[in-house]
Amino acid sequence: MFTLAHLSDPHLAPLPVASFMELAGKRLTGWLNWQRKRHLVHDRAVLAAIVADMQAQKPDHIAVTGDITNIGLPAEFTQGRDWLASLGNAADVSFIPGNHDIYIAGCEELAARAFGANMRGDENESFPYVRRRGPVALIGLSSGVPNAPFMATGEAGDTQRVKLALLLDRLKAEKLFRVVMIHHPPVSNSGHHKRLIDAEQLKAVIAAHGAELLLHGHDHLNMVNWLEGPEGSKVPAVGVPSASARPGMDKDAAGYNLYRINGINDGWNCEMISRGLNAAGTAIEERRVITAWAR
Repeated sequence: MFTLAHLSDPHLAPLPVASFMELAGKRLTGWLNWQRKRHLVHDRAVLAAIVADMQAQKPDHIAVTGDITNIGLPAEFTQGRDWLASLGNAADVSFIPGNHDIYIAGCEELAARAFGANMRGDENESFPYVRRRGPVALIGLSSGVPNAPFMATGEAGDTQRVKLALLLDRLKAEKLFRVVMIHHPPVSNSGHHKRLIDAEQLKAVIAAHGAELLLHGHDHLNMVNWLEGPEGSKVPAVGVPSASARPGMDKDAAGYNLYRINGINDGWNCEMISRGLNAAGTAIEERRVITAWAR
């Protein structure tokens, strides 16, 4: 059995002190939003409790699907690098950036320096990258693109989608359990300003080439949507809440998922276990279990 843990959107708090020059442009609107509301949502102690519980489950690998930072300040990438390293060795922790990590132009370079060891594949390739771990192949896509103020859209783009199609076929031939990671969900009700711009094109790739599981973040909710796969198959697209979200806010309280993956009879059996803070924020509990699916 291979156990994969999935958490997302830690949005590390507190926000570092920023200079006047660093807060020019979109960062200023994000800073104001943090001071007005977001600092009430994201709690470093909550995140620590979630991580401690996750590590106690002893997963074989950890997938983090974006948004370590908040407004893309240089100091946030330093903090994020240290936090990511605290989860485990880079070989055991896979990361993809979210829209907050690529908040403005120039953040791509900051993310590459801080998180590069966690977002490159077995052959040192960048997006889409592939990491083969036991029976599992993790495929990392980047949907983070710089946006105008008040926009949080994402896009995989033509180049990544073409390469993804080829990778899915190759990894299927290798008889691996294919896990696609992308920050923005392919199915969402979060609104036009937060959508994955090329969601339909991404879903078409999955429909034609298949996958066993798609993981995402971004919406800060427990989510499961079943995508069309080849020959009538279904591919679960699963999202998790922000790993630092206090209970009682307008989104789900902090949590993460575990996927216990077994090969059976030339197919797969995968059980999803969801763990997170209870409504009082006093303990972590299993909120729901999705029964195994097989292919």
